[in-house]
Amino acid sequence: MDKHLPTKEDIKNLLDACYEKCLNGIPKVSPSVEEMANDYLRKHKSVENACKAMLRNQIAKCTTSGAIAGLGGAITMPVAIPANVGSVIYVQMRMIACVAYMANYELNCDQTQTFVYACLAGVTVNNLIKKAGINFGTKVANNLIKKIPGSVLTKINQKVGFRFITKFGEKGIINLGKMVPGVGAVVGGTFDLVETRIIANRAYKWFLKGDFSTASDNEDFVEIGDIGIADQEGN
Repeated sequence: MDKHLPTKEDIKNLLDACYEKCLNGIPKVSPSVEEMANDYLRKHKSVENACKAMLRNQIAKCTTSGAIAGLGGAITMPVAIPANVGSVIYVQMRMIACVAYMANYELNCDQTQTFVYACLAGVTVNNLIKKAGINFGTKVANNLIKKIPGSVLTKINQKVGFRFITKFGEKGIINLGKMVPGVGAVVGGTFDLVETRIIANRAYKWFLKGDFSTASDNEDFVEIGDIGIADQEGN
């Protein structure tokens, strides 16, 4: 393997560091996921409306020049990657975790953390869960999530690591921003709108609707409204 490519352990450390920042926030830069989610929940009549507003706002911010560049100096990662790439991973993962929190998932739970990683990477989890004898209903309850055994979580995390490494090998670390799963090209500190919608849509379907059946980029979109205009909210 190319010495410049991260190992599975590097990827694990990268994702874990990013997740910790999502949960705790970055002082003077961004609030914790819990604070961000509760702010939206206070301003909207339903969880669905709050979640859709959050997704619209985050996608619009991510496609605005400078939104990512502003995080570069505040986010340090345990792997030598470009600052804008670390910012991309942070913003995307934070958006997913916010949806999970709104859907009453416990963010400090190993199972939820693994699902957030899988959502970011676009890794299918449904079949692995079924093989473990767990049959998800229309809405996945937190107590059911906790029944997923560690062996299944390990397999999901292995798939996540493999997905990242495969992408790194295909494109090279210098172009990492172009192949972070579900993100798309990062040019001048901006996200690709379509690819950002894909990961937002996946997070909504997985966590809010309890539909873990797919993880492809050809998924049917959930209508979350006009994502070209951010709501007037500052998170």
